[in-house]
Amino acid sequence: MKKSFSDRSEAGRALAQQLAKLDLREPVVLALPRGGVPVAAEIARELKAPLDLVLVRKIGVPWQPELAVAAIVDGEHPEMVIDTDVQRAAGVDRAYIEAEAKKQLREIERRRRAYLGGRSPIPLEGRTVIVVDDGIATGTTVRAALQALRRHKPAALVLAVPVAPRETIAELRREVDRIVCLAEPEPFYAIGLHYGDFHQVEDEEVTAALSSVSGTSQSVGQDAGKPQQS
Repeated sequence: MKKSFSDRSEAGRALAQQLAKLDLREPVVLALPRGGVPVAAEIARELKAPLDLVLVRKIGVPWQPELAVAAIVDGEHPEMVIDTDVQRAAGVDRAYIEAEAKKQLREIERRRRAYLGGRSPIPLEGRTVIVVDDGIATGTTVRAALQALRRHKPAALVLAVPVAPRETIAELRREVDRIVCLAEPEPFYAIGLHYGDFHQVEDEEVTAALSSVSGTSQSVGQDAGKPQQS
């Protein structure tokens, strides 16, 4: 199988070329850590836009952790989105989801401290918010992030991803004003199959990428429950 991208940085540069053609009002780039950060850093550099994070964690099916049954977004009032189709098909009960949500909120708190310290988040109201990940499978995680970000009243909400299933992209169009997706393969098996290098991104790589982009601020997710304010 021919790889679509050599690595996340190449994917980010390819996305940046497409985004640069658009009329984007005061863009701010928000990455879903960890895999989305190297992609988003390239976009932020090309657009000369600030880079920030939206902290969201997937809740996987017990026997298939990579399959998301729900996702939770950090915030004063954390927001959870449940994929009811997956929940029914997998027979996952609400008690499991609630217990896992508590675990994932602890991990979000750890990541916020590790990546962002105590700096203030970038205000989003009236700006073009570009949400970036390294790829999408079911869309549950990014959908949770997008729904939380709408509360910040951006001028426009844009989703930018290198690769995702065509069906998932179609479902996500109702959540955003625009989607930029470079590859929509059918059948779709796994995000990593479309990269030459799809190593696990470590915390150190996230902090280095954030530091490398001027204007980097703080997690929007930590105040996702407030109208605005990864």
